[in-house]
Amino acid sequence: MKNAPRRIDRVGGVIIRRLGRSDYASTWRAMQDFTSARDATTGDEIWLTEHSPIYTLGLAGRREHLLRDNGIAVIKADRGGQVTYHGPGQLVLYTLFDLKRLRLGVRDMVRSLEAAVINWLESHAVAAHGKPAAPGVYVTRNGRESKIAALGLKVRKGCTYHGLAVNIAMDLTPFSDIDPCGYPGLAVTQLCDVGPHRTVEEAGDELGPIVALTLGSR
Repeated sequence: MKNAPRRIDRVGGVIIRRLGRSDYASTWRAMQDFTSARDATTGDEIWLTEHSPIYTLGLAGRREHLLRDNGIAVIKADRGGQVTYHGPGQLVLYTLFDLKRLRLGVRDMVRSLEAAVINWLESHAVAAHGKPAAPGVYVTRNGRESKIAALGLKVRKGCTYHGLAVNIAMDLTPFSDIDPCGYPGLAVTQLCDVGPHRTVEEAGDELGPIVALTLGSR
């Protein structure tokens, strides 16, 4: 991993590492290495970070969902889902969990992550919901359903990596050059437009422990 963790906490038996700004590719490789090396005794971890501008295509990602070339790099990743955008002002929360130990299926994991984000948003008086057919978290802005958090996982050896991307206070313009998550015309929003202002670091300090307690207490 390019950046050493700025701070490490333990919440509900889960280690939370705060990486600050990190390089997408090197962080992805570090997640793969961590998952390959772990065994039944390895503790679960959450990595909090944000990335420089980059588009990522999931395993099923189709390049026709990249509508225009705007100079932002595109990388093919091994997570589920279609295309999404990462950039400064977005909280990326990587979830490295042993599903076998937690006795969770992938769908249960997805619903648990969505529930954690929904609970966090509702603590700030922001009503939010998930959609079984379209993973992620949605809110209503200006009378329109808008996505505020995207979700994509990879499962290897019964363990997950990749995770959540939550829009906090960022330039949303790059989303207009793709079909977000593969859905043409999907509206995208962020916390600062529907709720309180938070930095990425502050949002991570709030949301990370909620995710840890939602999953680690099982």
